[in-house]
Amino acid sequence: MPQPIFVAVAGNIGAGKSSLAKMLGDYFHWKPYFESVDDNPYLADFYQDMERWAFHLQIYFLSNRFKAHKQIVESNESVIQDRTIYEDAEIFARNLFNIRKMSERDFSNYVSLFNVMMEYLKPPDLLIYLRASVDMLLTQIARRGRDFERGIERSYLEQLNTLYENWIQRYKHRLLIIESDNVDFVNRHEDFDAIVAQVKTTLPQMFLFDA
Repeated sequence: MPQPIFVAVAGNIGAGKSSLAKMLGDYFHWKPYFESVDDNPYLADFYQDMERWAFHLQIYFLSNRFKAHKQIVESNESVIQDRTIYEDAEIFARNLFNIRKMSERDFSNYVSLFNVMMEYLKPPDLLIYLRASVDMLLTQIARRGRDFERGIERSYLEQLNTLYENWIQRYKHRLLIIESDNVDFVNRHEDFDAIVAQVKTTLPQMFLFDA
C-alpha cells in the first residue's frame, strides 16, 4: 500500500495556492487543508491598521497552522496544504518586523514560540513554490475581489517576494518551483498536466496514488 504523503503549496498573496491545492488534491485524491481567510477575525482589521493588529494576526495564523500541520502528520491520509507554517514566520511576521509594523519585543516572542513548535513538526514530503511577479499578483488579487485585499500596496508584495526568495534559497527539503507568470493551470489543461508530471517526477513513486 502507498504511504500517506504530505504536500504543501507556498507562495505570495494571489499566487494561486488555493486553486492549485484543490486541483492537485482532486487529481491525486489528497485531502486539502485550506488557509483560513473568510473566518479570520483579524484579517480585515489588519489591513486597516497593520501596526495595531500585526501580532494578533500572526499568532492566529501560527496557532491554526500548527494545529493543521500536527493533524496532517498524524493522519493516515495523504494531504495537500494551502500555505505552510514556515511562511508565517519566514515571510509575513518577519516582514512586519522589517517594516516596523511589529515591535522587536513582539517579534522576538513570536519567533521563540515558532522555534518551539518546529521541534515537534515534520516537514512536508514536498513543498511546491508558486513563484510569481508582483504584476501577476496584483492582477490575481484584483480578479478575486476580496474587499480586505483592495488596500494591498505594490511595495508590500515586493517585500514579501524578496523574503520568499530568501527563504526558498535556504529551504533544505524536497522542493518544486513553478514559474507561474506564464502558466494558467486553472484554464489550460496542458499547463495543469505539466505540473502533475513535475509532481510525479519530484515525488518518489512509492508515495503516489494512482490517479
